[in-house]
Amino acid sequence: MLNKTVVITGATSGIGQAAALELANAGARIVFCARSQAKGADMLNSLRAANPDAAHALVVGDLSVIAGMKAVGAGLAAAAPSIDVLINNAGATFDERRETADGLERTFAVNHMAYFVVTEVLRANLAANARIVSTASAGHALAKLDFNDLQSKGRYASLRVYGLSKLLNIVWTRELARRLAASGVTANCFHPGGVNTGIGDGSKTVLGAIFNLAKPLLLTPEKGADTMVYLASSPEVAGQTGGYWAKRKRIEPSAAATNDADGPRLWAESARIAGIG
Repeated sequence: MLNKTVVITGATSGIGQAAALELANAGARIVFCARSQAKGADMLNSLRAANPDAAHALVVGDLSVIAGMKAVGAGLAAAAPSIDVLINNAGATFDERRETADGLERTFAVNHMAYFVVTEVLRANLAANARIVSTASAGHALAKLDFNDLQSKGRYASLRVYGLSKLLNIVWTRELARRLAASGVTANCFHPGGVNTGIGDGSKTVLGAIFNLAKPLLLTPEKGADTMVYLASSPEVAGQTGGYWAKRKRIEPSAAATNDADGPRLWAESARIAGIG
């Protein structure tokens, strides 16, 4: 990864932080975004300690609203004119249904639309043979894709809604890989395993209870980041695209994730919401 430029969202905690530091230690330049200037500055200092020879860069912005996603993407593009690896990792889960200023359910906005918008803004900056790596989850198997209720306006359950967002990550990745097939750029997503990242801390729902009970058995962020780093850097996966991975192995996701007709439909709806032609 020496002298490679890696752009990553969700890099100030959890597996994103662990991966960014590991890739920096391997010689990469890290360009990342953070919602908090203070947390971003702390991470920037850690990256500089890991690899002081690289001009790491921070972009501060809000990935929960479309305008913020576009602004973050533009900032990342300015800081990284040529991108070797793009890692979409920022994500969240919420106890109750609330809408963003754009009228989008928050999980859908942060976990799916931010991946879509940031990647579209950065596509022109992707180097030849660049890699796009996105964090999905085995939780996708809990959901089915209903285009009549992408915003979860029906029954809201945080576990199911989170699973839906991860299902969308896989469907989108497969469609992205198809669209990029002739370019040499690859797109893959992965399940990190059960990781103690704090994502469920403070939650009073079933999802939060599951995270809290399972904490003694959960992976460290460093172990959870292993497949992310593998997909971003290993020569073993060069040229492989459109896959869903776990423990460094390409595996089959749920049947709901492999309906090829859903990819173009999700893409069109995402583009409409984002105002991207």
